[in-house]
Amino acid sequence: MKERINNLLTMAKWHFKPWQAVMLPRLVILILIMVLFGGTGIVRAQQLPIYTQFMFNTYIFNPAVAGTHNYYQVRLNNRFQWTGIPDAPQTNSLSIYGPHGEKDMGFGGYVFNDATGPTSRNGLYGSYAYNLLLNDMMRLSMGLSAGLLQNRMDGTKITLLDPTDQALLNTVTSDFSPDATLGLYLYSSTFHVGFSAHQLFGNTIDWFEESAGLNKLKAHFFLTGGYKYFINFDYAVESSVIVRGTMPSPVQVDFNLKAYYQDLLWLGVSVRSSDAVSFLVGYTHENRFSFGYSYDMSFSPIRHHNSGSHEVFLGMRFNPVKQ
Repeated sequence: MKERINNLLTMAKWHFKPWQAVMLPRLVILILIMVLFGGTGIVRAQQLPIYTQFMFNTYIFNPAVAGTHNYYQVRLNNRFQWTGIPDAPQTNSLSIYGPHGEKDMGFGGYVFNDATGPTSRNGLYGSYAYNLLLNDMMRLSMGLSAGLLQNRMDGTKITLLDPTDQALLNTVTSDFSPDATLGLYLYSSTFHVGFSAHQLFGNTIDWFEESAGLNKLKAHFFLTGGYKYFINFDYAVESSVIVRGTMPSPVQVDFNLKAYYQDLLWLGVSVRSSDAVSFLVGYTHENRFSFGYSYDMSFSPIRHHNSGSHEVFLGMRFNPVKQ
């Protein structure tokens, strides 16, 4: 989570001596852009949001998940990171996906907002997936998401002592770019393995003339997996993992273990490498409505400055549309 720590440093109000205020306003903005979006190598940051409850909405990471169930479902995720720190990261996403009524394919779409201080990212995507039967036990799905990504900078949220560039500080600027994700998903009734590649176009973010060409949207890669073991009719245990990677950032891994009771209640614990340990609890009502909550306790240096991270998951499934 080193990238998030650097985000916080950039979100703080800027305090410069008078002579610095004359020379540095635009340089400060450029550094802010570089830090938040990892475009120059100064900070080796991942650009996509993190979800503790990733296992309950793998479609967000992999478009190939669309159509792998026989019903449509809606998923809402809300994440509030590092409670107690002003302008801390917040992420919200809403997705809907499901199968074609007759053919081995699926469709879906999702929107998301990821805000950190004066910067935010908004996305709108649609997805298509095609499903192949490999044998009596396993299927392979291949998916593509395409959409529009907005990167936004709100200069009114940046405060400088003795600012000399009021036009810059009072400007709200956005950069729009097309985006695409490819995914593969191998699954059965008890296990799944998925791989996806994001931000395939490698577009640049051009908010100001000074930043043109400096801030590139890097390709991100996700590897997910899970296995569910049924102890008996009432109890089951499921393990899940997600591996996040983008050059030149270090790979980050989440391990999760959950225990289920009659597929109604679940309790779980997750560990995120070099970052946090998380506790999860959830409930499913009449096999239709789902609710999940997770709390992250950081063990990185930032633990001294916040009271943890919270994430809420809500889900609803519709009636089956195919056998």
